[in-house]
Amino acid sequence: PSTTTLFGRHHLQPSPSRRLPMLFASLIVAPALLLTPSGSTALRMPSPMMQLRDTAAPIGTSTTTDTANYQGTANYQGRVVPTGRQQSIAQQARAKQAQETEILVQGGSLRTWSYQSPSVDQVEVDLSTEGRPLDADIELWHGPDNTPCKMRVYVENGEVRPFRAVIETPRGPNTVAIRNIGQLEFPFAAKVNAAMVVQPSAECLASSQTIQGGALRTYPFESPVDSVQILLKTDGRPLNARIELLQGPNNNKQVIELYTEDGRDRPFFCILETPGSGNVVRCVNTAPVEFPMTASVVADKINHNMGSEAVLGGDVVIGGDIGW
Repeated sequence: PSTTTLFGRHHLQPSPSRRLPMLFASLIVAPALLLTPSGSTALRMPSPMMQLRDTAAPIGTSTTTDTANYQGTANYQGRVVPTGRQQSIAQQARAKQAQETEILVQGGSLRTWSYQSPSVDQVEVDLSTEGRPLDADIELWHGPDNTPCKMRVYVENGEVRPFRAVIETPRGPNTVAIRNIGQLEFPFAAKVNAAMVVQPSAECLASSQTIQGGALRTYPFESPVDSVQILLKTDGRPLNARIELLQGPNNNKQVIELYTEDGRDRPFFCILETPGSGNVVRCVNTAPVEFPMTASVVADKINHNMGSEAVLGGDVVIGGDIGW
């Protein structure tokens, strides 16, 4: 062994012949020292443990009994939700039709709804706005360059008086085209439904009056009437008509200009909203005298609570004999 001086002290170093065995001994003993447990157990960290929390009750559980059944269950991990029976094609079609949403039609744009199935005999068209005017052209396309039914619709307020009509579509395929002929600032929402189509009542089918070509008829309604049904048809001849909803002198709230090539095969049915008082429906046969038509205009919804409410100015008689 040799002696070295470090920091003013003498250190004894082993000879080179003894360094090699000591090196091999340290390499052999080092792994065993790492695996040997420490003498101080207080410094050891506990091993992590898997813990399962109490399972919460599913959403919608309201009773205390149901909540207790789900709390404290250590082995509860989940469950399989049954999917139920497979729906038929008809049920899937009805569900798809029910999920149809309204389409926003901007001013000057066109939207079409095509029905390839010949089983679709009629469709319902609903148009509405957020309080702005509504001006639209509705056409039924049946084959190339064939328009058996078309109408022009104007509504002063599409929120108070939405447009709702039924278009007959026999012998498909058929396409319903709706064009917003208003300005860009006046969009409206359009919806065409073939699953749940409104039908005229028995009273509407039973009551009909003939309107000769060039003639007109008026139908006044009282304040409790919230909406009216209108059914127009012919004996197989073309149908040309104009329907107006008036509230006050020459105050058109809603106007429909209608053309149908066959009034018996493709009659026209619609429901007009008539809120307020002083509503009058006027039906005009714009065809020549050789083309008469039959019209049925009856009340659809009646608000029976309207009569119990106070009417402003209802007891005032101008020019009467009050006090005499």
